[in-house]
Amino acid sequence: MGSFLSFVKKEALHILRDSRTMLIVLGMPVVQMLLFGFAISTEIRNIDFAVVAPHPTEAVRRAVETVGANEYFTFRGYVTQPEIDRTLRAGDADVVVVFAADFDRQMLAAVHGEPAQSAVQLIFDASNPNTASAGMGYLQQILLSDGPASALMPEMRLLYNPQMKSAYNFVPGIMGLIFILICAIMTSVSIVREKETGTMEVLLVSPVRPVWIVFAKMIPYFLLSCFNLVTILLLARYVLDVPMSGSLAGLVGLSLLYLVLALALGLFISTVSDKQSTALIISGMLMLLPIIMLSGMAFPVENMPGILRGISCIIPARWYIEAVRKLMIEGLPFGAVLKEFSILLVMTAALVVVALKKFNDKLE
Repeated sequence: MGSFLSFVKKEALHILRDSRTMLIVLGMPVVQMLLFGFAISTEIRNIDFAVVAPHPTEAVRRAVETVGANEYFTFRGYVTQPEIDRTLRAGDADVVVVFAADFDRQMLAAVHGEPAQSAVQLIFDASNPNTASAGMGYLQQILLSDGPASALMPEMRLLYNPQMKSAYNFVPGIMGLIFILICAIMTSVSIVREKETGTMEVLLVSPVRPVWIVFAKMIPYFLLSCFNLVTILLLARYVLDVPMSGSLAGLVGLSLLYLVLALALGLFISTVSDKQSTALIISGMLMLLPIIMLSGMAFPVENMPGILRGISCIIPARWYIEAVRKLMIEGLPFGAVLKEFSILLVMTAALVVVALKKFNDKLE
């Protein structure tokens, strides 16, 4: 055990002396969290809107003032019906809100439970579909929240993320991505570097078994990842205002399991690579892109074709991200993520067995 701890200490000192590695391992998570949390945002703000109101009654003016007072919208004035197309094509507005000529009468009819036609029409410039879809949701929510127009439409509520903050979506995804990058890529490159420089043979002739040497190289990255886990959770809670509504102990336990899985994945990559460049290509092409594209980090899995949904089932980050969202955002107990935890546990056990077997076979 003393020799094993000496190897762990040696590897830790080697990492700490490498300023570039420390910058990547400790600086990258903070930069990515702040970048995705603030700079890269799917929230749509400053939507310009114009209004068509044949009869600008008090009810119409009150509805326009309610929309204009919202931080997401900027009122650009009244236009006439023939000017709608020109206004949208010129970029003077992103949406035109058209109030019916008999808006007040329809409001009154709706209040008394009588049948009513559409009293408000929303005409969007959908050349940017994100602005159109987000603006439609925001406008409906505003019109439903106040004023007589709410009598014409059903009530809507947004659960878990009523402000539609993109950080709520990106933080779990960034956690799944960062841990793979640090544990898998850095571990695989570290082991392959020993092979490439010829120092692995020197380590293997030591009294310590080869498997323990590999574990000694993994443990410092595991500890660094634990530090990153704490940093990410603190940034998410106190900088990005992402709630920690569910089981914190369950979230930490799930993350530790995911770290072990990523380490096993890095060991597996090291068994099929003889050069650092090969390890980086395998990690970048076969791990990084699938994690971003198929894990649900940036794009909903439900919207993908059936074959891609099937492939996403073997992406560990998908199950981790789903579980983290349930624990952090939805506030569910750990029992609600037992399915995801079990899948990650099976994947971890399989990767550990296969990686160690291939590593031993390669040594022989």
